[in-house]
Formats: sequence, structure tokens, C-alpha cells
Amino acid sequence: MFTVAAVVMNLSPGPSNFYVLSRSVGQGTRAGVLAASGLAIGSLAHVLAAALGLSLLFEADPLLYTTFKFAGAAYLVYLGIKTFVAKVDPDVSVAVDQRTGARILKESILVEVLNPKTALFFIAFLPQFVDPSKAVAPQLLVLGFVVTLTAIPCDIVVAVGAGKVARWVRGNLGIQRLQNRVSGGILVGLGAYVVLEGRFD
Repeated sequence: MFTVAAVVMNLSPGPSNFYVLSRSVGQGTRAGVLAASGLAIGSLAHVLAAALGLSLLFEADPLLYTTFKFAGAAYLVYLGIKTFVAKVDPDVSVAVDQRTGARILKESILVEVLNPKTALFFIAFLPQFVDPSKAVAPQLLVLGFVVTLTAIPCDIVVAVGAGKVARWVRGNLGIQRLQNRVSGGILVGLGAYVVLEGRFD
């Protein structure tokens, strides 16, 4: 039951899907897959934090949560602006993706680590499936790993689909500029979404 719920949630459009989409559209399928991998690695940090009880700090200290939230939003906006103003190259090739692969992976890990909503999600969702009569931390670890592992194929599907579109338009400078504008706009929009979500509830 838990695995089915995790898959359904991971298939639902959300910030992580759109982040992978922006990477794939802007830099190809490989970049999207790397972004998905980075998000998964970053998610594991939240799993470990939840299991150790560290994520509870976000509930106990609103200021810490707010600081983390705005740090993550600022980083997304920074990446978006950087993509928006990036120069285009008519000879973009796989070699370019190889040189930037490590950077894409590190940026994606940081994006997820700085996402406080992931921490709060684990706090709210995972305990519903925990047996309090048994050791809680190991259960949280297993459940968190299930969520993370089921997210990877869902994000890769997005990466592959968007990457095919990217290959189709590669070499067209006008389309590349549009890609940068769309990808950058998505990232900036995600940053704004993180900041504004819930403000008008």
C-alpha cells in the first residue's frame, strides 16, 4: 500500500518533475537523468534527517524552516536566471553535456537538500505507516528509501520525453534561445512557487 501511494505521488506533476523537465529541455536527456539522480541523492539526506529526528527542527523552529525555504527558492531563481541569459551554441553536442554533468548533478543535489518541503513531507507522510511498537528509525529509513527509489523512474520518464524534443531542435539557434527562456522561466517560477505557496491560504 505504501509503495503504491509513493508511486502515485511521484507520478503527480510537481516541482521535481518540472525541474527535471527544464534540465532535459535545456541540455538534453542526459542532463535530465543526471538531474533526477541528483534529486534522489538529495532526497536521501532528508530521509536520514527524518530517521534521526533532525527534520523535526523545522516544525519546532519556524525561523529555521523559513530560512531554509528562502535559501532553496533563491538557489532555484539563481539557476533560472543563469539559464535564461546563457549563450547558445549552434554546435552543441554530447561533449558539452559530459563536461557539465558533474555540475548538473551537484546543483540538483543542492536543490533537493535545500527543499524544506521534502523534509516536511517525510515528517507528515512516513509516520502514517510506522509501527510505534517497533524501532521507528529503521522503519523511517526503509519507507524513505522506497519513496526515493520510486521517484527515480518517474523522473527519468520525464527526462527521456523532454530530451527527445531537445534533440529535435538542437542546432537551431532561435529554438535554443527559446529553450533557455523556457527552462530558465520554469526554474524561476519554481523558486517563486516555493516562496508564495500557502501565503494566500
